[in-house]
Amino acid sequence: MGRRFGWLWAAYSVSALGTYLAFDAFSVIAVIALHAGSAEVALLAATGPAVGAVAAVPLGPWVEFRRKRPVMMAMDLVRFAALLTVPAAYALGALGLGQLLLVSVVVAAADITFGAASGAFLKSLVPADRLLTANARFESTNWTALVLGPPLGGAAIGLFGPVTTVAANAVSFLLSALGIRAVGGGEPRPAPRDAQRLRAGDLLDGWRYILASPALRPLFYNSLAGNALIMVAAPALAVLMLGPLGFAPWQYGLAFAVPCLGGLLGARLARPLVARYGQWRVLRAASALRAVWPLGLAFVGPGLPGLLLVMVLELGVITCSAVYSPVCATRRLEHTPDDRIARTLSAWSVTGKATTAAMTALWGLLASLTGPRTAIALAGILLLATPLLLLRETATAPPSPATVPPSPDGSRPSR
Repeated sequence: MGRRFGWLWAAYSVSALGTYLAFDAFSVIAVIALHAGSAEVALLAATGPAVGAVAAVPLGPWVEFRRKRPVMMAMDLVRFAALLTVPAAYALGALGLGQLLLVSVVVAAADITFGAASGAFLKSLVPADRLLTANARFESTNWTALVLGPPLGGAAIGLFGPVTTVAANAVSFLLSALGIRAVGGGEPRPAPRDAQRLRAGDLLDGWRYILASPALRPLFYNSLAGNALIMVAAPALAVLMLGPLGFAPWQYGLAFAVPCLGGLLGARLARPLVARYGQWRVLRAASALRAVWPLGLAFVGPGLPGLLLVMVLELGVITCSAVYSPVCATRRLEHTPDDRIARTLSAWSVTGKATTAAMTALWGLLASLTGPRTAIALAGILLLATPLLLLRETATAPPSPATVPPSPDGSRPSR
């Protein structure tokens, strides 16, 4: 894959580990340091990412016409500076819930912007026939960090205090920026704009391209629905396991940490499966298989059998998702022209985060009205329908930049 990809992978690895070291750190800080209640913690968890996603909307078109590596470094430095204010304010006795919310918004917007720029940069850095290998390596790294990060982060909080992992996460973004700088080399010049200023219509270009693309549209809907319905059951399952079923917090953590090893297996399987069966067949199979497991979570019981059932079901979901994700990311890059990647990835990410946040809030209300088992079961039943969105392959050849689909009004999106 080359030295330059090695540096990019190293930068991703260190920032991923930092992110999962600080997994749910703001909620922990809000409870331990600020003595916040459940309503305030819920507001912090939902509002920050949602507002950050909205704030990132104009950044997709802005990134499109700039060199991507400097943008990635800038977003890393923004996250470093924003996160570093938390331990600084804590040391001065000035930390408040408002600051945590503001930092959460800034980090969420920078996350989306970084993701849009990094996807475009990866496509320019890696040969087309190696994109799946690169995405599979990122997926493996992500699951490795998820296995290691939260337990180490919990131990660090216990030993050194509630803001320790936030400081470590901030440093990880600084190291990531240095790693991306070390990538070096040239980068294709971005396509020139027709207009010097960002226009209101430019904000919708990413969505126009996705919805006009027969290759991306079904994948977009499937990803949104599948990811959201998997995530919305998590709070209800936590309430069920830690409440009526009487599992200890360490058992709850173990139930989700061990199955993450399936993420490593799935990421390793993605490339050989695509080589044997083809990209679209693997996407359809992985989408269908990941949908069959979550319904079983509604029938979890107490004790060791219940704990083992959660582990088996989560292992199935995670393994199938780890096959699906790098193949989906690769297909998305292959079927997006170079001068549309940042806007397309930004629109995709913004919609995904907003959809998951809205549906999580809705499912929280549903769980409070009907009980956690009913909410989990309904999410599982609806998830079974998501593979229908990928019944038929509607496009096989990736488009060239010269064949960008027209927008719904018949004109082509501006460059």
